[in-house]
Amino acid sequence: MLLDQTGFPYAPAAGAHRLRFGEDDVEERVDEVRRWFGGRGRQEFTWWVGTSATPRDLEDRLLDLGASPYDDEPVISSMVTTEPPPAVAGIDVRRVTTVEELRIGREIGWASAELTDEQLESARASLERSWAEREAAGNAAMYLAYADGEPVAFGDMIFLPFAAFLSGAATKPEHRGHGVYRALVRARWDEAVRRGTPALIIGAGAMSRPILERIGFRAVAETHLLVDRAAG
Repeated sequence: MLLDQTGFPYAPAAGAHRLRFGEDDVEERVDEVRRWFGGRGRQEFTWWVGTSATPRDLEDRLLDLGASPYDDEPVISSMVTTEPPPAVAGIDVRRVTTVEELRIGREIGWASAELTDEQLESARASLERSWAEREAAGNAAMYLAYADGEPVAFGDMIFLPFAAFLSGAATKPEHRGHGVYRALVRARWDEAVRRGTPALIIGAGAMSRPILERIGFRAVAETHLLVDRAAG
C-alpha cells in the first residue's frame, strides 16, 4: 500500500506499507515504488517494514539497494489498549471544530518536526484542503490541550470500525512532562468509547512508548522505517 499524504511534506508522511514482494521481484518492485513517488513530486519516502513483510530478509535487501534507517525514528512499536487510560486532572482538552483550530494544532506539530521554510509553506498551503477533506470524510478528530488558556499540544485520531487509531500528537517543549500527552490520550479514549469502539491503537516511537506502557498500552509488533530516494 502506497500513501502520499497531504499537509505533511516531510519524508515519513509518504510511505510504502504492507510490503509483500516475491523472492525474485524485489528489485523490480522497488523500482516501481520509487517511480510512483517520483511521479508525485516526492524526493524521499519511507519503507515501513513490518514483521509480516516478505520476503523475510526484505529489510536487508532494501538496505543493499540504497535505503537507509530513518534517523529520527527508525523503529515504530504497534501498541494497543482496551482498558481506560487514567484521567488527568487540571488539563483542559477540547475537540477541534474549526479550520483555525486545526491550524493551531498543525503549527505545534510542524514546529516539533522542524520543517524547512519550503516544507512549511507547502504544508500551510494545503491546510484548507486538508480541513475540507476531513470534514467530508468524517473519520477523524483532533484535540487541543490548553494551559492557562494557551494551546500547548494536539492529539489526532482516526476512527476505525474496531478501534481508534492515535494518528499523531505533539507538545510544546516547555509543557512536556506535565501530563498533557496523557490527557490527550484519555480524551481520545473517551471518544472511542462514545463511538462504541473501546480500544486504542498507535504506532509509537521511542519518546512515547514508555509513557504509553505506563498507562496500560502493550506492544504487539514492530515496524522498521527506512528512507529511500524517489525516482524521477
